[in-house]
Amino acid sequence: MSERVHKAEAFGKVAVLMGGRSAEREISLKSGAAVLGALHQRGVNAVGLDAGTENFVSQLTGSGFDRAFVVLHGRGGEDGVVQGLLESLGLPHTGSGVLGSALSMDKLRTKQLWEGVNLPTPAFVRLAGDGDLRLAVDQLGFPMMLKPVHEGSSIGMTKVERASDLKGAWRSACEHDNEVLAERWIIGTEYTAGIVGDAALPLIRLETPRQFYDYEAKYQADSTRYHCPCGLPAEQESRLQELARRAFDAVAASGWGRVDFFLDEAQCPWLIEVNTVPGMTDHSLVPMAAKQFGWDMPELVWRILETSMVAEH
Repeated sequence: MSERVHKAEAFGKVAVLMGGRSAEREISLKSGAAVLGALHQRGVNAVGLDAGTENFVSQLTGSGFDRAFVVLHGRGGEDGVVQGLLESLGLPHTGSGVLGSALSMDKLRTKQLWEGVNLPTPAFVRLAGDGDLRLAVDQLGFPMMLKPVHEGSSIGMTKVERASDLKGAWRSACEHDNEVLAERWIIGTEYTAGIVGDAALPLIRLETPRQFYDYEAKYQADSTRYHCPCGLPAEQESRLQELARRAFDAVAASGWGRVDFFLDEAQCPWLIEVNTVPGMTDHSLVPMAAKQFGWDMPELVWRILETSMVAEH
């Protein structure tokens, strides 16, 4: 449980970690700028640090920081690497620790773990080489989704509807990762569930004219529609929020994050992935759900920063 903080001084000096060197660097810089501005509105002594610079560690260790607000997306920032650094330095930080970050960033192990605790996730095949594409067709059929195991923001993902497109989708995913996952395509509607501390934020229903909610739909397109309230009956929404919490806890995620899932045509849920450092840009989902919940951006980042206090007790 997060400790409620009533004065900005209680947080001390906060490093807002952004940028980094992953494929999601530009999104992280935008998220970091939004977080930094919102913290300043609430009087928090916060300083932005680009984790992609050569002197990042010396800046982090030599500037008298009391804690870190992690807004690094993708590998190196969302996969447990920077969390391990912060914990070695004794710096409390927002969000998940090493284990929760590493597991959640790994789509394959996340799904294997969910299967192990009987949580619903679409059937999948690990593609160790292009020789496994035939196996994926036999086990999953079409359409299917090919995705890099360790990327976010839909980078390297392709919806495949026929065998002739498989090799190209495989090569696209391999450009980003040496581990690739094929996943059964769920015909239905995509939802996302934000979690901040003990609060389950209202669900958002996503609607895009594109094949799926890809990088362009997430960050660039004006045609993506976000429905919050999501339109589901309250009792069903509550059950799905609880499922999202169980999925979040199962991978040892903590603090705050987002769980993405589909409802198929029979209204059965299928868990897709956990994001332990979701986007915080003007197109991002957690700020949108928080607004519906009654939290503006400064209140949201304050609540997220409060999750860093847990590590000190």
